[in-house]
Amino acid sequence: MKIVVCVKYVPDATGDRGFNDDGTTDRESVDSLLSELDEYAIEQALKIVESGVEAEITYLTVGPDDAKDALRKALAMGGDNAIHVNDDDIAGTDALGTSLILAKAIERAGFDLVICGMASTDASMGVVPAMLAERLGVPQVTYLDEVTVEGTTVKGGGTVKGRREGDVATELIEAALPAVVSVTDRTGEARYPSFKGIMAAKKKNVEALDLDDLGIESDQVGLSAAWSIVDTATKRPPRAKGEVVEDEGEGGVQLAGFLAAKKFI
Repeated sequence: MKIVVCVKYVPDATGDRGFNDDGTTDRESVDSLLSELDEYAIEQALKIVESGVEAEITYLTVGPDDAKDALRKALAMGGDNAIHVNDDDIAGTDALGTSLILAKAIERAGFDLVICGMASTDASMGVVPAMLAERLGVPQVTYLDEVTVEGTTVKGGGTVKGRREGDVATELIEAALPAVVSVTDRTGEARYPSFKGIMAAKKKNVEALDLDDLGIESDQVGLSAAWSIVDTATKRPPRAKGEVVEDEGEGGVQLAGFLAAKKFI
């Protein structure tokens, strides 16, 4: 069985993130790292193998040179190999273009199950898994809190099952393989890379691909081909100074008055 886990190299959410003049994310002024939400997808892939399913895990990312760092961290957590799609013409690509690149790379690698995080921590659109399933022509089972695989053989086949927690009900969902799934941050904490895993990751193969390798024309991706762009962006205003109450015996009354004015009580 072949499992492909899609991961993304994103600006650190705790940093001062911003945009360039053309509306693209400014990736130069802040450190980047493996998207935290993708770590849950990695963890689920590793748990499937640990459950006894014989599978090869391949990590796939689309991004600049430094995006290889995200793949190395994923490989340090576990897994077998990785694919890095890197091309100057990819800059500014939106979710639709990203899904095209990912689909072509996945088809090239071969797959039985594709696992994604529920969204990236930079764009937070959460639509790529569905777009990916449509391009690959396979079922999608999204926003799962638990994933299992059953009935697989060396010839393929089998099913993927999962639990989705909704506001009013818990859904138990399954789909025939091959399929695309996305997982939430409620699947359980992702493991930390061990020293042994970090050292082993340096020896694992990371295949480098560009658009030509995938048969994609440059005018199909990039900012000029994007269907969605950032039109304007306004920085969040600085945090206002809080009101200080000097307690001279009336502090409780003043606090109650403040809460009442804000309609908290």
